Amino acid sequence: MDPILHGKNAILLAPTAGGKTEAAIFPVFSRMLSESWQGLSVLYICPIKALLNNLEHRLDSFATLVGRRVELWHGDIKDSKRQKIGKAPPDILLATPESIEVILVSRRIDHRLFFQNIKAVIIDEVHAFAGDDRGWHLLSLLERLTRLTGRDIQRIGLSATVGNPQDLLKWISGSSKSEGLVINPPMKDAAKPDVQVDYVGNLSNAAIVLSRLHRGEKRLVFCDSRSQVEKLSVELRGLGVETYVSHSSLSLDERKRAEAAFAQSQDCVIVATSTLELGIDVGDLDRVIQIDAPFTVSSFLQRIGRTGRRPGSSRNCLFLTISEDTFLRAMGLMRLWVEGYVEPIVPPPLPFHILAQQIMALVLQESGIGIQAWREHIGGLPGFAEMDPEDQNEIVRHMLSAGILFEDGGLEVMGDEGESTFGRRHFMALMSVFLSPPMFTILHGRKEIGQVHQHSFQTNNQSTAILALAGQSWRVTHIDWNRHLAYVEPSNEKGKSRWVGGPQPMHFDLCQAVVRALVEETTGFSVSERGQALLAKLRDEFDWLEPGKTFLISDGTGEVKWWTFAGGHFNGRIASCLDRGGFHVISDNFSMSLKNKLSDLGAIDNFKSCIDQCLGVDLQDIDEGLEKLKFSEAIPTSIAVKQSVERESVSDISGIVQRYGILMTIDNLTDLK
Repeated sequence: MDPILHGKNAILLAPTAGGKTEAAIFPVFSRMLSESWQGLSVLYICPIKALLNNLEHRLDSFATLVGRRVELWHGDIKDSKRQKIGKAPPDILLATPESIEVILVSRRIDHRLFFQNIKAVIIDEVHAFAGDDRGWHLLSLLERLTRLTGRDIQRIGLSATVGNPQDLLKWISGSSKSEGLVINPPMKDAAKPDVQVDYVGNLSNAAIVLSRLHRGEKRLVFCDSRSQVEKLSVELRGLGVETYVSHSSLSLDERKRAEAAFAQSQDCVIVATSTLELGIDVGDLDRVIQIDAPFTVSSFLQRIGRTGRRPGSSRNCLFLTISEDTFLRAMGLMRLWVEGYVEPIVPPPLPFHILAQQIMALVLQESGIGIQAWREHIGGLPGFAEMDPEDQNEIVRHMLSAGILFEDGGLEVMGDEGESTFGRRHFMALMSVFLSPPMFTILHGRKEIGQVHQHSFQTNNQSTAILALAGQSWRVTHIDWNRHLAYVEPSNEKGKSRWVGGPQPMHFDLCQAVVRALVEETTGFSVSERGQALLAKLRDEFDWLEPGKTFLISDGTGEVKWWTFAGGHFNGRIASCLDRGGFHVISDNFSMSLKNKLSDLGAIDNFKSCIDQCLGVDLQDIDEGLEKLKFSEAIPTSIAVKQSVERESVSDISGIVQRYGILMTIDNLTDLK
């Protein structure tokens, strides 16, 4: 790892459990010793607290060998421990971006003294940051640390899967002038992965298959929602399977207990969401089983990479799909995998709201800052440097006029409105860039079980809610609405918990791969007998499909379904536009159902005209996006709309049209059948 030894920026790629952490940290330790680094000199940043907790022991054992110290800092660390770290910083600090922000703006710690010796930053699972606004927040923090230390800090990103590593390297480098390179060593010859797609029809059948299959082995089962995790774990325990549960809404103690017990057992199952996708160590696994299918090849590679670690073993993954749609998604995903495709990481453009958040954070960090002085700290970040300077000035003027900021003697300080909106609990609302739904903490006595959304307490015929959490049922005995607490006791009744989050849309490439899976032979992975039977049925139903075309199929009464296989974002936007054009449309990932009749020429011409208009950006759709935007109060509406227009264009209609030349007009639709 000579490039890291020489202080270069780097993206280090290797499969899950491929030794990325060691490959990054050992050269950094060498630099630390040879260059006599003192004090806190390395930040190790992860996207989730669970991964930091998991890494702490391993990194501390490495550091101890060379006489150095590692400490952990995130929201679950007690205040007394954080005070000790502030007074005696370690050599390496493990943290989330939000924790770094807390330290920078805190009045209880001298952040200049604390961070003055930073030489290198390692970002684990960097792909998890780069695709959304949390990545811009992270890079802004690195820019501020660079300004604070007065040196070009080495940046090292670790990832198992990414489709555009050179772009990711450029992104992570920010305004750094250091050389950078992608380190992607060739994989050693390995046995061909054992991948099979099965169709089981429902979650109860999936539980039965899991209870009978691979007995005596350790099985990691992935689900793509917390509700599904809880339902499946209850089903498995009812069938006598030793089952553990892990997802982000369980308490830290509950997750640790489950993951430790699973690591020590043999004949058992742990059911988890993507939280166990990110390299958290749960011991050697025999099998990975996926309920339905993830939405990206990257996620699949992360998950299958959890297996095949022992000598003589090979990577494996079994898909147990419970609907025709998820079966098709699994088939399309496997088609992309066989073709060697991995999704590119595309940072969202024009992060105006993150700029506003960072200006406010700098005001707190510096105890007041000149109106244009923020540019000296973060102005070189590409995401900000690409903005029109007048748009940036407009954001500052808006915050001043709205009272979010106040000018005092040439310095910007927090205004009354800023204090009121963001100042509660020591400005904690400014520390993260994503919105959090209202969650209630669930307590059994004094023991915290986890968190659920308040909708979980809604009941139909029963007076008391029964929750499913940590793989078992709980009867709610008392709800403290003001403190967002609910007290429970164990129950034998069937429970249910809810969390906010709608269905994830499939992207264009995955939907197009589904088309190929329906019209071409299956190679590179196996399909069960049940899956083969369903695939044959679906191929008969879609015998008219051709790659690269869209189809209007009539039901015989003049009402039609438009099969685009263009993805949920694309179809949803077109459907919304058509709906306002007088057509009643219901859309999904593959198609749009039109309730209007298109049997006469006038209706078809009107349909064509609406589609042509839909190729622009629909400002009515933007309103929904603004509601989901954190810090929207800090940017003027015109700037928010400009950001949404750019993001909608990149992610949806214009992006697909530009990339694939697919103009969804009546001219290149197949004639009505």
